[in-house]
Amino acid sequence: MSFVSTSDRRDRRLSLGGLTLDPVGFGWFLVLVISAVPVFWLGFEALARAWITPEYSHGPLIPLISLYLFIRELRQGPQDPVGPGVDRRAGIAVILGALLIGIFGNLVKIPDLVTYAFIIWVGGVVLTGFGWERGRMHQLPVLHLVFMLPLPQFLYWKLTIFLQLVSSNIGVWFVDLAGIPVFLEGNVIDLGVYKLQVAEACSGLRYLFPILSFSYLFAILYRGPFWHKAVLFLAAAPLTVLMNSFRIGMIAILVNSYGIGQAEGFLHFFEGWVIFGSCIAILFLMAVLLQRLTPSPLTLAETIDIDFKGFGPQMMRLGRIAASRGLIIAAAASLVLVTLWIAVPRPEPEPVERDSFTLFPRDLGPWSGIMQDLDPSVVQVLNASDYVNATYMAPGEAAPVNFFSAFYRSQTDGAGIHSPEVCLPVGGWEVSAIEQEQVSLPDTVYGSFKVNRAVIEKGLTRQLVYYWFEQRGQRMTSDYAAKASVVWDGLTRGRSDGALVRFVTPIAEGESIASAEARMQRLMGDLLPRLPRFIPE
Repeated sequence: MSFVSTSDRRDRRLSLGGLTLDPVGFGWFLVLVISAVPVFWLGFEALARAWITPEYSHGPLIPLISLYLFIRELRQGPQDPVGPGVDRRAGIAVILGALLIGIFGNLVKIPDLVTYAFIIWVGGVVLTGFGWERGRMHQLPVLHLVFMLPLPQFLYWKLTIFLQLVSSNIGVWFVDLAGIPVFLEGNVIDLGVYKLQVAEACSGLRYLFPILSFSYLFAILYRGPFWHKAVLFLAAAPLTVLMNSFRIGMIAILVNSYGIGQAEGFLHFFEGWVIFGSCIAILFLMAVLLQRLTPSPLTLAETIDIDFKGFGPQMMRLGRIAASRGLIIAAAASLVLVTLWIAVPRPEPEPVERDSFTLFPRDLGPWSGIMQDLDPSVVQVLNASDYVNATYMAPGEAAPVNFFSAFYRSQTDGAGIHSPEVCLPVGGWEVSAIEQEQVSLPDTVYGSFKVNRAVIEKGLTRQLVYYWFEQRGQRMTSDYAAKASVVWDGLTRGRSDGALVRFVTPIAEGESIASAEARMQRLMGDLLPRLPRFIPE
């Protein structure tokens, strides 16, 4: 590694308590690291917030495990210094590219971009230190850092809802195998006397991420054919889902036999840790069984390479970073780039002034509304800056119309809108039809615009839904387009606020969809002119 000084620099080394340093090389390395800190600070703050949540509480361990894997590879690799003639251009390019991505993430205020850029930057530092030929062989520990990152919100919720439904269905299958009458509606397990809701926390994500990280580590440390390693890693996700479903099923069986206390408190928490430990034990058992398929099977102790011998000297090598030309260019270029980014003035974000939804009118022409608070658990999942949930009735109308809107001051920092289409199945609703429709309200500032129009069903009940994403004066039907607009407006206007707007009305028995649609549009004609006060354009 260029991290080891060549013999012509020995006279420059310093000895500090047994640790030998090359002051010139180590100094340039510090310049490279310290100059990058302002770019990645936004991402570090986001990681710190994510790591205190149950789903990502394993995060602080990931850098330590990656460092262990890196030192392990150093011990197994060539011990001779990397010569001065190695090609470090790829590493320099990766470092500068990562800094540019990180700067862009700062400009649009998206921490996820910054954290991804940080991992790319770490890979670039390794490539610069070792050169291309040896550096690319040390990217597995860098790739492992991915497991410390939180998922983007829109992926997180789609995966959460999907796993909720899968775990609920498989869990009910286990209950049915036990001969207990059970009915599933969305994510609610109906046992007759008791009803259990498979909440977001029971989706299995809080087990999936750490077990995926463990299986990645396990596959690297495993001594065996590559296909064995692939099987051990790929088995982690379905194994976690299956075991979490088994846990849900067992909780339902215990609740049916011994009461609702089996699904609450310490016992519920303890059952989760039992499942987590069981997943780890099954991975070890799979490793033993895979070894039985080899001509000369190893014992379990021999199968997993967890030898720490020789790690001390390898750690000492990190202090003898050579002042190679590639390191100096990378450090100097990083310092210049980050200094320019800090020095160049950036436009001030546009102020966002709005009225609180608590002031939203209850009377709109002939319509009278009743404001309703959402359940605290729903509010927590929604994570909106402000919301309104109102049901309006008018004389002569066959049914009420519900108006809901969730406003977000920022859609870039751990909060954001996700489509109602994602969470409808959790409530037991099925989307029988969804399409875009042009709505014309000529007497309002909205004029003509597109909405998502859906007909949803639960049993014999049908409802008509309109929804769209109100994004700083634009109405959008695609959540992906809404997220792209957040990036652009964050860059050009310094704004990332926005809202989800939704109207719902029941389709009465014998009523046509056109009639329900006309009713909903009558309320929209009276309501939408007031909306810009609460959702700024």
